[in-house]
Amino acid sequence: QVQLVESGGGLVQAGGSVRVSCAASGRSISNYAMGWVRQAPGKEREYVGRITGNGAGTFYADSVKGRVTLSRDNVKNMVYLQMNSLKPEDTAVYYCAVGRTDWGTRDSSGYDYWGQGTQVTVSS
Repeated sequence: QVQLVESGGGLVQAGGSVRVSCAASGRSISNYAMGWVRQAPGKEREYVGRITGNGAGTFYADSVKGRVTLSRDNVKNMVYLQMNSLKPEDTAVYYCAVGRTDWGTRDSSGYDYWGQGTQVTVSS
């Protein structure tokens, strides 16, 4: 069993940056990809990206590519999402999730454990 807790969201002005953290507990996540999704009000969950277990591979959705950087610290059992050049359409609840494999997938069915999410609101 893994527990995930996201933090670091908040209200940010358009053009600004935010760093969202995901703290894992219960077991090591070092052998598992970590994914990020977001959900805006009234919309379905949207894949943001993922990072492989060793952190060597990162994959991003086209909607955020070039603005998002995923990283992880497997010693601390932490994963991070850095988003720059924020837009109002980035407003959403951001969730991290533990993948079933080291490589991961963009499909949400490939993730077993999810955090409760953290709100990021971008004002124009």
